[in-house]
Amino acid sequence: MNIPIPKRQLSETEYARSERCWKEAFEASPGAAKRVVNRSGIEVKPLYTPNNRADADYLESLGFPGEYPFTRGIYPSMHRGRSWTQRQLVGFGVPEDYNARLKEMLRQGANAISLIVCNSVYRGYDADETPAELLGTCGTVINTAEHMERALEGVPIERISCGINDPAPFTAFAMLLAVAKRRGIPWTQITGTSNQSDCLSHFVALQMFVRIPLPHTHRIVLDHIEFCNERVPGWNPLSVIGQHMQQAGATPAEAMAFTLCSAIQFGEDCIARGMDPDQFLPRFTFFFDISLSFFEEVAKFRAGRRIWARIARERLGAKDPRSWRFKFHAQTSGVDLTRQQPLNNIARTTAQAMAGIFGGLQSLHTDGYDEALSAPTSEAARIAVATQNILREEAGLCDVIDPLGGSYYVEALTDRMQEQIESVMAQIEAAGGMYQAVEQGLVHRMIGDSAAAFQRKVESGEQTVVGVNAYRVDENPEEYKVLGYPQPERMEAHVKQLREYKARRSNDAVCKALDELARAAQGEENTMARIVEAVEAGATHGEVCGRLRRELGFGQPLTIV
Repeated sequence: MNIPIPKRQLSETEYARSERCWKEAFEASPGAAKRVVNRSGIEVKPLYTPNNRADADYLESLGFPGEYPFTRGIYPSMHRGRSWTQRQLVGFGVPEDYNARLKEMLRQGANAISLIVCNSVYRGYDADETPAELLGTCGTVINTAEHMERALEGVPIERISCGINDPAPFTAFAMLLAVAKRRGIPWTQITGTSNQSDCLSHFVALQMFVRIPLPHTHRIVLDHIEFCNERVPGWNPLSVIGQHMQQAGATPAEAMAFTLCSAIQFGEDCIARGMDPDQFLPRFTFFFDISLSFFEEVAKFRAGRRIWARIARERLGAKDPRSWRFKFHAQTSGVDLTRQQPLNNIARTTAQAMAGIFGGLQSLHTDGYDEALSAPTSEAARIAVATQNILREEAGLCDVIDPLGGSYYVEALTDRMQEQIESVMAQIEAAGGMYQAVEQGLVHRMIGDSAAAFQRKVESGEQTVVGVNAYRVDENPEEYKVLGYPQPERMEAHVKQLREYKARRSNDAVCKALDELARAAQGEENTMARIVEAVEAGATHGEVCGRLRRELGFGQPLTIV
C-alpha cells in the first residue's frame, strides 16, 4: 500500500533564509561578478527560482499543448504524436542532379521536398541569359515546366509535401501545378509551402530576390494567397520569414518581432481585400533561423507562439482556433557555421536543432557541416539528415511534450523575450506598420546596428567562436572535400536544350499568354492565374519575370545611408 507523504511547505522566512545563504555563498564563488547578456540584450541571471514568475497564471500564460495561448505547442500531442517534418534543402546543378540528390535524401529519412533554385532564377533570368560559370552552383537551374518535371521524376507529389523556395512571381509553383496537371493529379491534392513568398523580408535582407518594385511584388503576393485559397487549398501560400533578417544580423527578439509585424501586415492586407481570416490564416506559416543561443531560441519560439495566438484572435478577428496556430519551419543558422574546423559545425547544428525541437517547430532543416565552404557534399547532407534521425529516434527528444516547460529559467526567459519582442513591435507600429517601416529603412537600420554590435563582441573576444577567435588549430583547408562546380558540359547541354525548347514550342501561344499576363498586371485581375496559364502555355521563368518588369518596372534594392 502506497502511503502519500505530505509535502512540506517552506515558510516565507525559511525561503528567504535559504536564498540569502545561497547568495552569500555564490558571491564568494568564482564567476560571481560575471555579467551575462544574451543576443537579444536580455541579462541572464545566475539562478532562477519560482519568484521569477510567481504571479503568472498558468492557463493564461502557458495552458496545455494544442490549447490557447499555445505556449507549449500548437497540437495536443506535438512530437510525441507526430514528429517534425524533415525538410532538407536541396539544390545544385541541373534538374537531373536535383532529382538524384532528392531521392537519396528521401532514402536517408527526409520525408518532404525542399527545392532551392539557382541564383540566376532568383534574380529573374533564364539559363541562356546568364554566364554559364554562374549556373547551378547554389541551386538547381529550373526555367520551365519541363525542367520541373525532370526534377520531380518518380516523386509522388500527390503524397509528399513540397517546399519551393520561390519568390514572386511564383513561377516554380506554377510549374509544379503544370506537372500535377500533366500527371492527372488534382490541385486539391497538392500540399506544401511557397517558402520565399514574404517580399518584405526580401527587400530588407535578400537583395537578389528583388525582381519587381516592392508595391507590385506585394500585390502579387496577395494575388498568390488569394489564388491558392481558392484553387489549391492544401498549399501554404505565405511563409512569413524571420530567417533572412536574423541571418542579416537581427537579434532573435528582433527577428521574431519583425516577422510578427510582417504577418500582421499581410493579414490586414488580406482582410482589406475581403478575405476571411479563418480561411487564409490557417495557411500562414513562418520560417525562422535557429542560432546557437540555445535557451534564447527556445524562449523566442515559445513567446512568438503566445503573441501570435493573441494577435490572430484579437487583432485579426479569427474565431477558429486553427487560425491561431503558429506553424513554423526552422533552419539551423548558417551564420554560426565556420570555415575554420568545419567538422565542429556538426556540434553546432545539433545544438541548434535541439533548440528548435524544444521550441516546438513543425519542420526542420539541418545544415551540412561544410556549408560554409560550398553547397553541401553528399556526405555532409547525409550526416545532416542523420542528425535529425538520431535526435528523434535515439535521444528521446519526442517522449515528452514541451520538456523544458516549467523550468524557472525557460519560463522567466520566455516572459522577458515576449517583453523584448513586443517592445520592438511597438517601434514598428509607431512607424506605420511593417510595410512603411521597411520603406523608411527603419528595419534595415535596426538590423545593421545589431549586426555591428555582435561583430564587435566577436572581434573583442567577448563572444567566443571556437576555431575563429579561440581554440585555433593549424589546418590544411584542402583536407576537406567541397562540392565542385557543375560539369560544364552538362550545363552547356542544359542551356542548349532550353534554346531548343524555346524554338519548338508554340511561340504564338506563349506570346498570347504573356499579353494576358501584362493586361492583368496593369489592371486589377489576379496575376497568379495568368502566371500559371503562361507557364502551362510554355513560357519560361525569365520570360514571365521579364514581361512583368517591362510592365511594372525593375525592382531596386532599398539603400540606407
